[in-house]
Amino acid sequence: MAARCRAFLILVACLGLAGLPRAAHSGEPIKFPDTQYEPVAWGELDGWASDDHATAFAAFLESCKALNGQQRRDQPVIADALKSVCARAVGAVPLEEDGARKFFEDNFRPLRISKLGDTDGFLTGYYEPIIDGSRVPTGEFTAPLYRRPPNLVVSGRRKLGDTFPNKGVKVGRRFGRRKILPYYDRGEIEDGALDGWHLEICWLRSPVDVLFAQIQGSARVRLEDGAILRVNYDSHNGWPYTPVGRVLVERKIMPKDEVTMQRIRDWMEADPRDAKDVRRQNKSYVFFRITDLATEDEAIGAQGVPLVPGRSIAVDRALHAYGTPFFIAADLPIANEKAGTKFRRLMFAQDTGSAIVGPARADIYFGAGDEAARIAGRIRNSAQFVMLLPRELDPVAAAADIPLPPERPGFFTHLTAGTMIDPTAEDVPLPEARPAVAPPAPPPPPRAKPKR
Repeated sequence: MAARCRAFLILVACLGLAGLPRAAHSGEPIKFPDTQYEPVAWGELDGWASDDHATAFAAFLESCKALNGQQRRDQPVIADALKSVCARAVGAVPLEEDGARKFFEDNFRPLRISKLGDTDGFLTGYYEPIIDGSRVPTGEFTAPLYRRPPNLVVSGRRKLGDTFPNKGVKVGRRFGRRKILPYYDRGEIEDGALDGWHLEICWLRSPVDVLFAQIQGSARVRLEDGAILRVNYDSHNGWPYTPVGRVLVERKIMPKDEVTMQRIRDWMEADPRDAKDVRRQNKSYVFFRITDLATEDEAIGAQGVPLVPGRSIAVDRALHAYGTPFFIAADLPIANEKAGTKFRRLMFAQDTGSAIVGPARADIYFGAGDEAARIAGRIRNSAQFVMLLPRELDPVAAAADIPLPPERPGFFTHLTAGTMIDPTAEDVPLPEARPAVAPPAPPPPPRAKPKR
């Protein structure tokens, strides 16, 4: 009975998407809406043993630097558990040979995760573009790259129906999971809605260059004197992101299987008039800030740490905590347009993006420059996602540690293996016959009423 009860508890723990596990120190449940997951063994992860765990461990330590001061608005239970793992990670340095792999296996539990009803997730890639630009507008450089406007109201500070300062745009309802306040859309800004506000960081050659810098979230702008200006994502205008590739497919301008970032750019530069209309279907607009990064430094992700090419991913911030490890398995078109490169790698949630939505959805950072751009532009592939959950939140271990209630004496308590009667045995004595009982006498017939 005890073994069956414990097995049932483990099954309940594995299936409880919203209720289990619970962190003892916070009492808050881990919630993954519209998500399914299942525990897996380390030996079941194809390519896990051959990964470069030492490099992965170094990327994890970068996330640990930011976790202490990070605002834990989403998944605070996982964030708290990751902080505990980080403390052990720092204490484990220097690691012995193969110590990084052992550290991950000792401190995390792998859970295969996907959207409810799906078996795989979806991968894309991004990079940091290197773009020519100018500090001042010229005949060649005409498209401004803007910093954040002062009247851009941040999420949650105003109620529905309020208006923006200097502009009569009403605060909108929820887009997705967050309350976002719509501002000027892309078309209005390209038509000069912010002219005269002195928000220009620099000027690029065309709105196409601006769009691609915004899609990637950062850029290295090569100025006229050879200096490199580093800019990074600061905020956006609140409109939902619409992939221009999707618009091209819906309008039958480009087949779905041929959509890549380079193909989109080539088409937009070849047909600027039609590209203007397609571009403006994506009303989302990103504003930048200048960073003090050196030319050789990698871009900074939304977690606030330098991104590691091939190890950093952007995830859905509404679902996942920064610093969460994911082991991702896919066949990707790294070397060419054929998906022939086996990609089996431990990666870390260190960035986010408005187009990254769902529990098994990630954008892989590939670095800066043209080669990174070519690789990132080809990535649109399904993949298996395995999230590494800190051991103290392990649903199977949590269920195994649940103390069983003491057994109450019942009808079968006094029976033992020696006294239990086997109903299939041939010599089982039949029960004694009960004495026959006479059937009850029928009731007397009703009396006839006397006639008057």
